[in-house]
Amino acid sequence: MGVGRMQASGGGNTLSEPEIVEAALRVVREDGVEKLSMRRLSRELGVSPMAPYYYVADKRELLDLVATAALAGVRKPPPESGPWQERLRDLIDQIDEKLRKHPGLGDVLIEQMLGKQLDLIAAIMEILAEAGFNDRNVLAAYATIHTYLFGRRRVNPKDRSPISEVALPDVVERATKYMTDLRGHYAYDFGMEVLVAGLEAQLVRQPDPDVR
Repeated sequence: MGVGRMQASGGGNTLSEPEIVEAALRVVREDGVEKLSMRRLSRELGVSPMAPYYYVADKRELLDLVATAALAGVRKPPPESGPWQERLRDLIDQIDEKLRKHPGLGDVLIEQMLGKQLDLIAAIMEILAEAGFNDRNVLAAYATIHTYLFGRRRVNPKDRSPISEVALPDVVERATKYMTDLRGHYAYDFGMEVLVAGLEAQLVRQPDPDVR
């Protein structure tokens, strides 16, 4: 849905799709996706409570708009572009880039992943199926990828509380010096290498459907 730039009802203010998307993501970052509502969005945009309804009918449509707009440009690599591991990593890297560009998007997608983002789910599952995973393992693998992509930021929230004053075990104290890495590319690359290697191992262990 491209709303472009249109005049909000009841005044001379105009809104654009990027403005609506960014305002919604600001609300999600500040208050959580559960607090995102049409009324809260209108306050964030500085327009009348009814103005957002000119663009979207309800919260679900708003979440669809946010997710669709923020993920625009993500493309499934074609089979001829490389082995399944490279294509899967390429696709997930594209999604991660969008998550970094739009803070708060991960929470929207956890809430809304079965909305208009079915093409994205299908693209990941198709790569897994082409690799040879059976349908049951395609679903399990997708769930693992989904959890890593959209849930890992909750392990190290940006506004986390300070580490307890209690003395930390030596190994924990040494490791926590690198907490900032959890939000950077190093930890992302590490996790992706572990995830892909784990999928490769599971594919080898997958029972042959022709063997009874």
